[in-house]
Amino acid sequence: MIDERLKDKATDFLFEAILLLETKEECYRFFQDLATVAEIKALAQRLEVARMLEEDVTYSRIEELTGASSATISRVKRCLYYGADGYKTVLARMAKKSENNGQKATNEVESSQ
Repeated sequence: MIDERLKDKATDFLFEAILLLETKEECYRFFQDLATVAEIKALAQRLEVARMLEEDVTYSRIEELTGASSATISRVKRCLYYGADGYKTVLARMAKKSENNGQKATNEVESSQ
């Protein structure tokens, strides 16, 4: 469920641009031009909070580790459990990628023996 207030030609153009980025380096360069360091750090913090919530880390520990306020943590939790499933989609894909990379490393070690 996409919030219709978000959808317009300019936002579509932005998301199409993001989907064209091919490397982490390209992402850094694009976002550095697009947003302030504080804006990028705030987005990164929210994703980190979502990851920690999925791992059942307590609010106090999340605050301690990320510097996020309890209001930010609550907002992320609400989106994580009652939102558009954006966090869940990304976190699941990142976990799968991490799992595959771990398996790849294990296979490489086994094949070199």
